[in-house]
Amino acid sequence: MSALKKTDSQIYELIKDEEKRQKDVLEMIPSENYTSRAVMETLGSVLTNKYSEGYPRKRYYQGNEVIDSVEEIAQERAKKLFGVPYVNVQPYSGSPANAAIYMSILKPGQKLMGLALAHGGHITHGLEVVGFSGTFYKTAHYTVNKKTRQLDYDEVERQVLAEKPDLLICGFTAYSRIIDWARFRKIADKVGCFLMADMSHITGLVIGGVHPSPVPYTDVVMTTTHKTLRGPRGAMIMITDRGIKKDAEWPRRLNTAVFPGLQGGPHDNQTAAIAVALKEAATPAFKKYAEQIVKNARALADGLMARGYEVVSGGTDNHLVLVDLQNKKMSGKIAAEALEAAGIILNYNLVPYDPMPPMYTSGIRMGTPALTTRGLKEIQMEKIADWMDRALREVNGFVLSDNKDERTEQMKKYRLAIAENKNLAKIAQEIKQFITKYPVP
Repeated sequence: MSALKKTDSQIYELIKDEEKRQKDVLEMIPSENYTSRAVMETLGSVLTNKYSEGYPRKRYYQGNEVIDSVEEIAQERAKKLFGVPYVNVQPYSGSPANAAIYMSILKPGQKLMGLALAHGGHITHGLEVVGFSGTFYKTAHYTVNKKTRQLDYDEVERQVLAEKPDLLICGFTAYSRIIDWARFRKIADKVGCFLMADMSHITGLVIGGVHPSPVPYTDVVMTTTHKTLRGPRGAMIMITDRGIKKDAEWPRRLNTAVFPGLQGGPHDNQTAAIAVALKEAATPAFKKYAEQIVKNARALADGLMARGYEVVSGGTDNHLVLVDLQNKKMSGKIAAEALEAAGIILNYNLVPYDPMPPMYTSGIRMGTPALTTRGLKEIQMEKIADWMDRALREVNGFVLSDNKDERTEQMKKYRLAIAENKNLAKIAQEIKQFITKYPVP
């Protein structure tokens, strides 16, 4: 990075600071991961200089012979890896990819239905008011069982039959159990609607064989290309054989929805980096990696439950762990900030039937993809659970008021206390000494 250092030392130093931060902490946000050096090199290549509106062999710009080959390789690798007849690798990220799917299926005012946000769904799966999906379409949501906090498929079926959506979405962002794609198919067929899987979080696990694939059961699949896939930030849309059989013109409409419907020229460096990540994911080593992600998540969940923490649904089958802190009388926001001071990076998150508002929450969400990339295994998860417990005990009694104005003032006081807490700083130093033994790719 010598050229950057010479041209813009300010940005260079910030990048070096971020590089150091990523090396010195436990990165446990389940949607974050470390890419390989090969993916990073591809992102920083000359491909970023090209403009390629359109699709391979049908561009609106000249000079795309090489770019066409890059995109075709990405498409073919995805088709082979997932067993699908159609894929679009151009979406900039997951949210516009979901928007393109909706645009290709629904007319404004038609209804889509996904898992409620507080129960593990995603903002693009029908959130009203602030979400685009709730702005242009009618929305409805199904929920998890209040007691088990897992999907009760009989109840989901009842809710879906009552709402009769035109599009049913399965695949989640904060749900830690195996998804029964076949049951969702049966439910969708009873309504006569399209069935979409958003498998962004679990794609690497599907490739690795530790989570069933939605491809045989759904009409269309969206995935981001980072998270457990360990590629660049981006997304792919795949129409399955079932989807093509339902509507042979769908691929054409979906291509049009992506471009020119929602975005301009693709980011060719991103497309190429996706192709690299897909090649890496097709190896036996990646299968072992996916298996270890799940082993680590289960070990982490067990370690936290042994220390008295309530893990939502009683455990995990995938890469993430969602913890409800209500029994600790603690806000997820305070917990996340205290853990960050201790060198543990995760996010505060709503839990099912959460009494707290979204900016504070009762829960924290964590995952093991990035830690597994660095080579950590089950025995280290026990150590991490202990560090988390030590850190959270430092903010016992940091209770937030129900009054919004009082909460704001309390947070100022609590943040100052967290920043000055020497025990949290000590844990951060212990973690730094520990984690640097496990290099970032």
